[in-house]
Amino acid sequence: MTRSVLFDTETTGLDPLTGDRVIEFAAIELINDLPTDRHFHRLIHPERDIPEGASRVHGILIGDLEGKPKFAEVAQDILDFIGDDPLIAHNAPFDFGFMNAEFARMKLPALDRSRMVDTLVLAKERFPGMPNSLDALCRRFDIDLTQRTTHNALLDCKLLAEVYVELTGGRQRGLGLADDDQGAMPVAQYVSTGTRTPRPVVVSEAALAAHAAFVAKLKEPVWLAE
Repeated sequence: MTRSVLFDTETTGLDPLTGDRVIEFAAIELINDLPTDRHFHRLIHPERDIPEGASRVHGILIGDLEGKPKFAEVAQDILDFIGDDPLIAHNAPFDFGFMNAEFARMKLPALDRSRMVDTLVLAKERFPGMPNSLDALCRRFDIDLTQRTTHNALLDCKLLAEVYVELTGGRQRGLGLADDDQGAMPVAQYVSTGTRTPRPVVVSEAALAAHAAFVAKLKEPVWLAE
């Protein structure tokens, strides 16, 4: 069983080195590259204003964050959820930069960039020269975008989980050929698009009989080797 964590942030701006802060953090657990029902989501008070331009992108106003915890109050919960596993994000250096700036304010160790899996890099390798934003990839893979009127960290994680499965060929591992005892659930069921529900492949008795007859004609078939 391989665990990884897919995550996303929303922020007050583009540069943590000039005082921009994280205002939303969301993460989804993946087992063998497929999302489970475990996720983490927090809105965070940035201890500063949110410029109008940033609010137009993610739809979050400073008034929406009144009474929400500061980053220092949720940092340990975030670290507990992500553990030591690989961390997946779209344009991951941006999110790593903001998270590490927040951890640096608390004098906590930075996230090791060796853990970074950047889906933007994966997309550019697969679709060189093409638009590879999250929206563009969702449209390319026919993933429902109707709920994405603004950026939202948890929704973006759910969409990126679908994109990541497509980029890595993970959907082939989620087709329901056998019961999954690893805790993973179908991506489409997680995002509830209603269009990608895996169906178990059931082999008929006639097909089994035909296979047995075919194997019987072979010389020393490996299927019968002990």
